[in-house]
Order: sequence, then structure tokens, then C-alpha cells
Amino acid sequence: MTYTLLNLVFLGMVVLVAIAAIVARRAPRWRAVGLAAVLLLTLTAAFDNVIIGTGLVAYDASLISGVRIGLAPIEDFAYTVAALVLLPAVWELLRRSPSRHNEEP
Repeated sequence: MTYTLLNLVFLGMVVLVAIAAIVARRAPRWRAVGLAAVLLLTLTAAFDNVIIGTGLVAYDASLISGVRIGLAPIEDFAYTVAALVLLPAVWELLRRSPSRHNEEP
């Protein structure tokens, strides 16, 4: 199985959770997600390149697309993107609604 196919399966599940949050009218604050994305993708690029450059991690060339950011295959960024979408969506889905929060015990 290629990394791209594995990422598609994993990201497909992330998309379903994000859609559930949007349908429940509890979509994450996408501006905040966007700002976090800039930071996390930059950190991912920097640290992945160091990790790959030092030889701690290696990829089978036949299992990646060949598109790279420095030394890091583009598929390596899918987990960062998944976290950026999945975590805020789950947070919003698990958050108490304002009407339930104001009820007296």
C-alpha cells in the first residue's frame, strides 16, 4: 500500500468528522485553524527535513509520489493536516451546547 492510498483512507475519515461538525452547526473556527496550519506545517517541514536528513527515517521511493518539500515527501504532511482538521472538529462536537451549560443542577 502506498503512503498516498493510506493517507486517502485516513483523511477520508477526518473529512467525515469535519462534515459532522459542520452539519451539527458546530464548525471549528476556521480562521484559527488556518493560523495554526501555517505554524504547524512550517514546523513539520523543518523537523521532518532534519529527521530525514539525519537518517532517522527513510522512505521507500516506490511507495511515495516523489513530490517533496526539501527532503520530506508530501505524504508526510497529511498527518499534520488531519490533526489540524480533526482535533478542532472533535472538540466542537464534544463541546456542551450553551443551553445545556446554563441549566441549574
